[in-house]
Amino acid sequence: MGKPDLGALIAQTMNPPPRARSIEVITGEIVELKKQAGEAILGIGQRLIEAKEMLPHGEWLPWLTERVEFSERTAQNFIRLAREWSNPQALADLGATKALTLLALPPEEREQFIEDHNVIDMSTRQLEQAIKERDEARAAAQRAEADKRTAEQARAKMAEDMKFLNIRLSGAKEDREQAMQDVARLEAELADLKAQPVDVAVETVVDQAAIEKARAEAVAEMQAKLDKAREKQKKAEAQRQEAQEQLEAARRKLEEQAKAEKQENLAGDKEWAQFELLFNQAKDHANQMLKLLFHARGREDQATAQIMEKALMALSEQIGRCAK
Repeated sequence: MGKPDLGALIAQTMNPPPRARSIEVITGEIVELKKQAGEAILGIGQRLIEAKEMLPHGEWLPWLTERVEFSERTAQNFIRLAREWSNPQALADLGATKALTLLALPPEEREQFIEDHNVIDMSTRQLEQAIKERDEARAAAQRAEADKRTAEQARAKMAEDMKFLNIRLSGAKEDREQAMQDVARLEAELADLKAQPVDVAVETVVDQAAIEKARAEAVAEMQAKLDKAREKQKKAEAQRQEAQEQLEAARRKLEEQAKAEKQENLAGDKEWAQFELLFNQAKDHANQMLKLLFHARGREDQATAQIMEKALMALSEQIGRCAK
């Protein structure tokens, strides 16, 4: 009997080699598992809702911790996802944590936000920052819009005030002109009265003293009228000057308002508000990077500093190309 073939015996005891798996098979399995993951999250949430409605009062928390080993917060997160997300594939692509973060947005805005910001490739922290920036930009735009409405109302009121002041100024000018005419007329009448003797009503009166007294009384009466007319003229001039000053002040205020409105219109632009926010953040980041670069330049080994310098130069060139 010949010596046994040890190699053959070992080969017989081994399992047959696994059959080769194609990339299509692996891809399909991954897609299916992703779908199942999303459906699992929604399914858990739906069943938690069902269980909470079913369990008597006071048994919900013990059931969570003892039977399914969920904290109340975890359970509430699953319930929120089940109530507010309906697409298991989107939920699987995002993951539960980012899906929960997106609940801060109104339902009608989530899909567009996900598309605009490439949320799938973001970290949760980046997503939180993007939502924060979006909220800040929107709040700034809303404040600008409210300021714009307030400015428009103020401008409309100032226009009405100017209209009233123009009417007032016109009336004051007319009053002043009339007063000036009255003063001129009374001055002429007084001059004539002083130059001519007073006509006496009763011709039989020949007493010179009485004539002079009557003349003096007529002059005094005419002087009183003239003084009153001059006072009226002075008052009319003061009113005209006051109306003129108020009109000039209102005109300057309206010009300032128009200038402020231009700035507010720029601030009310949603794209500009978001750009300004990001620009200010970029300046802060740039200052922080420069501080780090200065520290790196203080080292003996300049390799890190050189890498930082190249990175900043590349960033500068990229921003320059974007601006062009």
